[in-house]
Amino acid sequence: MSVVNADAKPLTIIFPDDGLVPNNPMPFLVYKGAVDVGNDHPEKTIEGLFGANGWGAMWRNGVYNFLHYHATVHEVLGIARGHASVRFGGDKGEVLEISAGDVAILPAGTGHQCMSASRDFSVVGAYPPGPPMDLQRATAENHANALKTIPKVAVPTTDPVLGAEGPLVKLWKHR
Repeated sequence: MSVVNADAKPLTIIFPDDGLVPNNPMPFLVYKGAVDVGNDHPEKTIEGLFGANGWGAMWRNGVYNFLHYHATVHEVLGIARGHASVRFGGDKGEVLEISAGDVAILPAGTGHQCMSASRDFSVVGAYPPGPPMDLQRATAENHANALKTIPKVAVPTTDPVLGAEGPLVKLWKHR
């Protein structure tokens, strides 16, 4: 029995550069209810899925409550438990409700910030092969540096949810 809804289609949003948060011309993706986390070990379920699809350097936590982004790596957030309101795309972005079973895939440069969360909110994060995660705050200097590093971030060869044939591979192919 699969832990993934194989028919899952991601919501796609392209956030424009707002002058402090670079975002990315490749779309931010959200799979709603893509992973079956109705078991006693939802974090392990998500870790197994991401690992099987070649995404590693995993961690468990929540989403920071301050605006930040990563300028050297793409990131996936798998929601294992609970729910949260997270603003993606920076101060001019969009607040989305994410909950257990959802997966958000952030191309390098995508701003994110937790606005509120349930007490049991639990996230598994992971990254495709490549450089380690960096954490950037929204400043003019970080923005200028990020505009140089983001175009150099390799496009992943797999979608962390649906693998080598997943939508990310097709949607992120053309920059």
